[in-house]
Amino acid sequence: MTRTHHATKPAPGSAADAPAAPPQPEGIEEAPQPEPREPVLLDMPRDGVPEVITTAPGLARAARAIAAGTGPVAVDAERASGFRYGQRAFLVQLRREGSGSWLIDPVPFENLDPIQEAIGDETWILHAASQDLPCLRELGLDPARLFDTELAARIAGLPRVGLGPAVEALLGLRLAKEHSAADWSTRPLPEPWLRYAALDVEVLDELRVELIKILQADGKLDFAEQEFEAVRTAPPAPPRVDPWRRTSGLHQIRDRRTLAAVRALWETRESLARTRDTAPGRLIPDSALVAAAKAMPKSVPALLKTPGFHGRSAAKDAPKWLRALQDASTTSELPPNQVPNNAPPPPKVWADKDPVAAARLQTARAWVSRTAESLNIPTENLLTPDTLRRLCWSPPAQIDPDTVADALRALGARAWQIDLVGPVLTVALLDPDELAKR
Repeated sequence: MTRTHHATKPAPGSAADAPAAPPQPEGIEEAPQPEPREPVLLDMPRDGVPEVITTAPGLARAARAIAAGTGPVAVDAERASGFRYGQRAFLVQLRREGSGSWLIDPVPFENLDPIQEAIGDETWILHAASQDLPCLRELGLDPARLFDTELAARIAGLPRVGLGPAVEALLGLRLAKEHSAADWSTRPLPEPWLRYAALDVEVLDELRVELIKILQADGKLDFAEQEFEAVRTAPPAPPRVDPWRRTSGLHQIRDRRTLAAVRALWETRESLARTRDTAPGRLIPDSALVAAAKAMPKSVPALLKTPGFHGRSAAKDAPKWLRALQDASTTSELPPNQVPNNAPPPPKVWADKDPVAAARLQTARAWVSRTAESLNIPTENLLTPDTLRRLCWSPPAQIDPDTVADALRALGARAWQIDLVGPVLTVALLDPDELAKR
């Protein structure tokens, strides 16, 4: 299989170094070059669409089949983001060589412990694992080993790392993705959706094999494996401080009383959404919360004239929304305009606040980018921008290769990243002007 993204420099003396072929004699046409093949549409699982498992005997049957299979297990999950409250799974898909594909409805079950026991310590294959692991862990599914095809595609240097583009580039197959944003809490699930869900795990093992070939050829398989382990062992994200501050459009507000109104409306919406098991944005959009907080309407008619404040919840829950605004108008606990954090300031102000740190960052960025380009790895995968900013803003008191490596490690960098960028960052921290001249 030809991989246009995985080019290698011809060795001296190879055919690529030979003199150009002489021109063809007149009247003899040059042989036509083969056109790139169109990818083959993959629209039906090889074993047909599996039935959805919804009973304990069915779950036991799936577990026995998966346990009897061989090799790694392809895993995927479908959520109902934008429709239901939270990020829980509404369908789990699994496939293993020798056991076929299985679709499991997790809603009827307290957990999926039989599946976890069946997989044991075998490798899981997921695409963009960090998105699915939290909802899988809620079901008792937790990998002992992991291969993330999206991360592998990034480190392999694929120009596009979504599942569809990666499958098309490496396997010559095209996956239909029209149901990716569907409401997977729908019951019964339509057959075309189930077909799509089964196909997502159909190709993961073949994709893993092709990615391993590229990573091994480029000496980057160990890099990828360290990244997989970092994702697998990453602790759960801590609860957000003031999650209401993620309301879209909040940056428009500087008045603390208006911020208090956004907070009160957001908390009311969150409570209603949780009770009704619906996505908060389906009740009232963020833009309407901000508009109402600015307008501070005092009556139902005035509230319902607020831009975006319409629909069933706007009218039905109008007393609750007005009560939230009233509470905000009288509270003495006004939120600050900003929440203190330990992050460095935005880089655009570094030149004024700390010119030396600004020079460190400018030089370090350039050299990390150059190193990433030489390795055909996205810069953010070689070292996250946040890690680089934190190191350049607050470097070790004594700068040497060991202290820089320790600082990078404390910020979450993996061993392969430290080995590749540690030396150049040490020089950038010690003398950014000198390194910038090179």
